Amino acid sequence: MIIKILGTGCANCRKLEKETINALAELGVDADVEKVTELNKIMEHDIMMTPGLVVNEKVKVFGRVPRKEEIKKWIKEEFERN
Repeated sequence: MIIKILGTGCANCRKLEKETINALAELGVDADVEKVTELNKIMEHDIMMTPGLVVNEKVKVFGRVPRKEEIKKWIKEEFERN
């Protein structure tokens, strides 16, 4: 599983990264977590605001920091598909 945190490094981007790592730990799921900070790479995902969360190349959320439970739900969905 590949998870991307899209953002330039703002406080919300760091918070999203932390919540995502915590969600993965609670679920016991291994994933590669990548921080995407280059604007041209962020724009490839067609998001309008950061931070953004991409799981297995699917944009799950952008423009806000979701609750950890939301992140866990998205990770579970993708984990079960593979």
